[in-house]
Amino acid sequence: MVLASDLRQGMALRIEGQIYKVIDVESKAGAAKMGGVVKTKLINAASGRMWEPHFRPQEKVEDLELTRRTMEFLYSESDTCTFMRPDTFEQIDISNSIVAAAYPYLRSGMELPMEFFGDQPISIIFPEVVDARVADTAAPSHSQQDNAWKEATLENGHSIRVPLFIASGELIRVEVSSGRYIERARAERRRTA
Repeated sequence: MVLASDLRQGMALRIEGQIYKVIDVESKAGAAKMGGVVKTKLINAASGRMWEPHFRPQEKVEDLELTRRTMEFLYSESDTCTFMRPDTFEQIDISNSIVAAAYPYLRSGMELPMEFFGDQPISIIFPEVVDARVADTAAPSHSQQDNAWKEATLENGHSIRVPLFIASGELIRVEVSSGRYIERARAERRRTA
């Protein structure tokens, strides 16, 4: 058990038999006779639904111990994704709701840390920024406007807005949570001996 005032982002909780992952926590101090409040944003591990309950700071909630395992993404079908443990070759199917915003950026063979409570997958630890290739966009233009954007379709079929100077086939960096363009990806420089 943990006090609501000690809740932190990334923790897992069990409330009324349901398992939730803490997405965001905000504590507000009380004034005079009014007690403080802990505002949380939780996601249900099974359904993927968001819930924003409020707790009193001294209220106790059940926290869960999670284990991390590296899992390899194999493929997706309709509303599930199939992952495999590289060491045992055991395969599990998880709901797309657990993958959430990262779903369009999954590639076959990608290895990611996954959090489990017992044998139940709770969440996937996905990088905040990923590299993605632009499949289709209008011809590049080098205008003097710094804030002009155009539509682009990535290889994964996801559409985003990119600056005018980006061309088809370029590798760009994208913020996973918002799907927003960050910058051009830097090409790896090879060392010559």
